[in-house]
Amino acid sequence: MRSPSCTRRALLRALIAAGMMGQSIALASGQGSFPNKPVRLIVPFAPGGSTDVLTRLIGAQMSTRLKEPVTVENRTGASGNIAADYVAKAPPDGYTLVMGSIGTHATNSLIYRNMPYDPVNDFAPIALAGEVTLVLVVHPDLQVQSVSELVQLLKNRPGSISYASGGVGASQHLAAELFKYSTHTSMLHVPYKGSAGALVDLVSGRVPVMFADLPLVLPHIENGALRALAVCDPVRNAVIPRVQTMQEAGVADYVATAWYALFAPAQTPADHLQILQRNVADILQAPEVIKAIQDIGAKPGDAVGEKLRAFQLKEIARWKTVVKVAGISMDN
Repeated sequence: MRSPSCTRRALLRALIAAGMMGQSIALASGQGSFPNKPVRLIVPFAPGGSTDVLTRLIGAQMSTRLKEPVTVENRTGASGNIAADYVAKAPPDGYTLVMGSIGTHATNSLIYRNMPYDPVNDFAPIALAGEVTLVLVVHPDLQVQSVSELVQLLKNRPGSISYASGGVGASQHLAAELFKYSTHTSMLHVPYKGSAGALVDLVSGRVPVMFADLPLVLPHIENGALRALAVCDPVRNAVIPRVQTMQEAGVADYVATAWYALFAPAQTPADHLQILQRNVADILQAPEVIKAIQDIGAKPGDAVGEKLRAFQLKEIARWKTVVKVAGISMDN
């Protein structure tokens, strides 16, 4: 017969084992509950630009659906590389995401000699958030009323007209270089730290030309502060239907868009990614979100997960020739 002390020790060991098992179950349960703390959306560009506007719109919807705060943080610099690199090196848990762009997740890798991150391998794709129409606008003081008149002016004054962009490698920069390549013209590039900064000098007339995100310049087109010559989409935009496409204006096969997509760090757990992908996809299909995005001259994205990855790889290949011909490069 076992002594009372042996029985007590056995009971104590059993209780400790049970407690440890219960603690393990609780930890596993807690780890499986995603998200259970605030999510951060990192924007690579300054507040006020299309990337920032779209991120805040989606972030507000994510907060409601995920039932956790979703904060938006702007980290500018190096054409978006600073923000993208920050997220690439963040803990891969799904709580720190980046709203990538054609620059940060496609063309910067073609432009910068020494990239701090790999735009493909260092990230897990969540969803294409939106594609924003680019529109060729000029300040009214520039005496041109059409694309053909601008082309003629540029040929008459090669290299003397400047254009603004949100930074080297930004969609606005690439669109302008594609235009120069397609029309055999030249312009002087003036890069800014984000589109919002470029807008100030554009509206003042200090820099007279820009291939701008439509949401950014739409109010200024409507009030006459800027003149729209053409949209860069293959079809006209319903927000400004009277403005012809670049192809209608005589620039054959010309298409350029700005796009923005959510990425998480590579190695983010698959179940966390699936939750994010599902929720963002649902957000982009909500009628009120579709209307809000369309009202600013953009359209919701429809590529989620590996479809976004395929889109990203296609964009890298598509712009490689333009970058090479234009000689766009940054030594860092």
